[in-house]
Amino acid sequence: MRAYDIILKKRNRSALSREEIDYLVSGYVSGAVPDYQMAAFAMAVYFQGMTRAETLDLTLAMVASGDTVSLAEIPGIKVDKHSTGGVGDTTTLVLAPLVAAAGAPVAKMSGRGLGHTGGTLDKLEAIPGFTAALSAAAMIRAVREVGVAVVGQTANLVPADKMLYALRDVTATVDSLPLIAASIMSKKLAAGADALVLDVKTGDGAFLKDLEAAAALAGAMVEIGLGAGRETVALITNMDQPLGRAVGNALEVEEAILTLQGRGPADLEALCLLLGGEMLHLAGIAASPAAGQEKLRGIIAGGEGLAKFRELIRSQQGDARVAEDFSLLPRARTRVPVKSPTDGYVRRIKAEAVGRGAMLLGAGRETKDAAIDPAAGIILLKKIGDPVSAGEPLAELHTGHGPLSPPVEAARRLVLDAFECGAEPVPQPPLLLGRVDRSGCFRRINNG
Repeated sequence: MRAYDIILKKRNRSALSREEIDYLVSGYVSGAVPDYQMAAFAMAVYFQGMTRAETLDLTLAMVASGDTVSLAEIPGIKVDKHSTGGVGDTTTLVLAPLVAAAGAPVAKMSGRGLGHTGGTLDKLEAIPGFTAALSAAAMIRAVREVGVAVVGQTANLVPADKMLYALRDVTATVDSLPLIAASIMSKKLAAGADALVLDVKTGDGAFLKDLEAAAALAGAMVEIGLGAGRETVALITNMDQPLGRAVGNALEVEEAILTLQGRGPADLEALCLLLGGEMLHLAGIAASPAAGQEKLRGIIAGGEGLAKFRELIRSQQGDARVAEDFSLLPRARTRVPVKSPTDGYVRRIKAEAVGRGAMLLGAGRETKDAAIDPAAGIILLKKIGDPVSAGEPLAELHTGHGPLSPPVEAARRLVLDAFECGAEPVPQPPLLLGRVDRSGCFRRINNG
């Protein structure tokens, strides 16, 4: 078997066998298949695509390239959640303790952010003392004792994905549906969960801007999950405006705590209930997703979700007093209002521009090695549909830079331009746009 023949076969639109895909992936990781041949393979896939069977085989070959995590020591059905990312996406910080408080064990491996804001680990590490550097064995112990842990991925988890993604990033082959699906699902499968709930974002602040592409990715990932023996459901959700009101690491921790207190933004709470209801249903704790949502509402009202978040923080060496005292979180020394030039109603908020503004303030990374300012970010004081008067703040910038510094002025202009106002009121945009389950059918949700 030769890499050349496999590349030629895919270039000529023929389906590859499992053995051919295994040979290519294992050879790439071992160094037997060089970068230039794997780049040629990625480009062939970009143009010719992959069948469902090929995509599953590629995913499983990537899983087999490194370590996998066994959660067998943890009783019950373990359900994981994955989001394709957006602006102000704070859901894991709310969902992990909330679902654990309902009785479903949550052993979550997360990553760090590159772009708008930090990833889940960066957000949690804004809490003084919190560490995500737990081994797989320590994570399992924490989940058995507390019910929940959120940790960093092990160094040798799916090395094929790390190598292939870095190659795709410099060869213009990132936006290939089968390669995206295999990349995401290989990490999820290797992390050991029994079932998966996927939050596939679409809209201005998402990687996939249109609903059709998001539905296609959701369908591909559900097929992979089911093919690997994991019950999998995907929700397609709206990222045409930032989720919630906070964009930034410590700011999102505060917003997560407010949400667990029942005082958070309506859209963030609604999405957490939707995803959490699905998770409890797959875990066998709720008879339906709707019943799961109702259970979680009671847990928020009763304070059990917030209590579980305190346990999570203490378990991972953080200062749990932040749940009552936000002053213990990092605070920005500079706060700059972004004021509306007109009266009217907010008609649109360009989520991606808000995200870029937050990164300029220090909330995100432009390069992998860049440092994050955990206190930096943006608070949205207005959302779509809200009335606004001229001179009234639309948002507030939080940063360690001076108020007149170039990064702050650039961020202020980005955020101001992100808001579009009009004379007539507009309705709130729908949050939930569609759903894909084991039926394989994309079901569009018309009422949000």
